[in-house]
Amino acid sequence: MSHISVFFLCRAKVIVFVSRSSSSPQCSQNRHERSEFFVLFFLSFVLQVNMSVSQVCPGLYLSGLDSALNVSVLTSRNITLIVNASGLEDVSYPQLDNLQVLHVPIQDHPHAPLKQYFDPVAERIHQNQTGKTLVHCTAGRSRSPALIMAYLMRFQGLSLRQAHEVLLQNRPFIRPNAGFWRQLIDYEKTLFSGNTVRMVRTSSGVLPETVQDSEDSAAYCVNI
Repeated sequence: MSHISVFFLCRAKVIVFVSRSSSSPQCSQNRHERSEFFVLFFLSFVLQVNMSVSQVCPGLYLSGLDSALNVSVLTSRNITLIVNASGLEDVSYPQLDNLQVLHVPIQDHPHAPLKQYFDPVAERIHQNQTGKTLVHCTAGRSRSPALIMAYLMRFQGLSLRQAHEVLLQNRPFIRPNAGFWRQLIDYEKTLFSGNTVRMVRTSSGVLPETVQDSEDSAAYCVNI
């Protein structure tokens, strides 16, 4: 079971506990049944997230760990390069001819030095001419999207804002952590001598905000 699934299971236990605290047995039973329904709904959503594969652009895909272990996912998309950003090195991928794996030993932590892998990963993706590339972490929400945004800036010439919008269009639930955002902002400045995104502190926490169109920034901010 994935880490995110465990998270929802923990939340589910809290929901069930609250439902049983009702003074009415019948009301408690009804709430318990509703709680079980929502637990199943959340778990179903989690499984869909983990098993989903998102095409970012021609030849480049993004997913969680489960999809990267699925032989039909790999063969149907002609995946010849996997970038493993899950932090797990003992992953048993399907034994396929011409399949190569690049490991990125990084944890999903704001202080993790993901930036040192931006160039090596982007260059390896760019060099993969034998087939297509799948970049994954655990759930395809933080580490792998950050690496792909770096690639889009480096080799597709997109700004950080544009790269983020491309990913959101194809995988709306991406949420790179605040530390990765800061590293991406630094990387954008290195590449283009300027920034289209900045970090701002709000009542909801630290958020990435576009530099241009500041009046529309609330619609663009991603809670992280």
